[in-house]
Amino acid sequence: QVQLVESGGGLVQPGGSLRLSCVNSRFTLDYYAIGWFRQAPGKEREGVSCISSSGGSTYYIDSVKGRFTISRDIAKNTVYLQMNSLKPEDMAVYYCATGNECGSAYLASKRWWSSWGQGTQVTVSS
Repeated sequence: QVQLVESGGGLVQPGGSLRLSCVNSRFTLDYYAIGWFRQAPGKEREGVSCISSSGGSTYYIDSVKGRFTISRDIAKNTVYLQMNSLKPEDMAVYYCATGNECGSAYLASKRWWSSWGQGTQVTVSS
């Protein structure tokens, strides 16, 4: 199964920013909705944000609204998650995945998503 590749994670202080990237060299990402998920130690993987295949529709969970921005760069076949004003509770391994639709119901269940990458670690600590 073809997997996505996430990058851009790292260590940042509270209030800092990171930009995560999601790429795949073997198929065109703009055929798919793309979702970003995160999993903290001891917790279930949760959907954070998604963007429709056209890029015209986005969705964010309440805890990241106003701080995170999802976007596409079609020319680079890349989907980004810009994360600002990071908080310790944002610390997790972040994953991207492909789907058919973007919305709250779809993001709430991992069964709608596939081609999971290996994840990138985001650590928020002073």
